[in-house]
Amino acid sequence: MRIVSIHADSMHYRATKKTPFAEPLDEREGGMEECVVLFCCVEEMDGRDPDAVVGKAARNVLARMAMLKATRAIVYPYAHLASDLSDPSTALHVLDGLADALREAGIEVQRAPFGWYKKFDLAGKGHPLADLSMTICPFDGTECGPVCPHCRHPLKVTETPDHS
Repeated sequence: MRIVSIHADSMHYRATKKTPFAEPLDEREGGMEECVVLFCCVEEMDGRDPDAVVGKAARNVLARMAMLKATRAIVYPYAHLASDLSDPSTALHVLDGLADALREAGIEVQRAPFGWYKKFDLAGKGHPLADLSMTICPFDGTECGPVCPHCRHPLKVTETPDHS
């Protein structure tokens, strides 16, 4: 999973056109003031263990938000951060899981619609810690491919982790 995090004065969006993968909408518009915008891209590899990805992403985002003393977030699906996208059901599972995990930690969360082209206005704060990119590896180091594109460790591929 790839995340670009931007500490923002404000973020507002409007869904404009649906893709073939668009989820049904209750609201076409949304936004928040004083928030962290999480541009999120769920990758194909994340499908191997989506719940682990949710847990790791939530821990990373919460640590980041604590540094910023931020209590509001927008989880914004953004497929443009990678070329090897997960299937839509995995992406929705991870995005909803991340939003739920942040809510459970006391963060006010809004999730922008999945599968829609969106127009947005973003006013970033522009301080030294305002922008950050994160790569969340779905593996624990025992299942990476020959050269993991996330952690870059040359490890053996196994179907089931060998914990011997």
